[in-house]
Amino acid sequence: MFTEMDVAHMSKMIDLSDRDSVFEHADAIYATVLNGTMPPPSSGEPRWSPDRCATFKRWADEGGNP
Repeated sequence: MFTEMDVAHMSKMIDLSDRDSVFEHADAIYATVLNGTMPPPSSGEPRWSPDRCATFKRWADEGGNP
């Protein structure tokens, strides 16, 4: 669900290319995509839609399976 820009931007804090890392930080990731602070407005990338946020939340709630 993350772009190459997302992965690169967050690499020092969270490895968005790694399922385990994403699952471990899912609550924090969900909060930031839901409130629109990720991706940052300055990145030029579109904010996540409510449907995309819900898909991510469902993935996390169901155990983060591939």
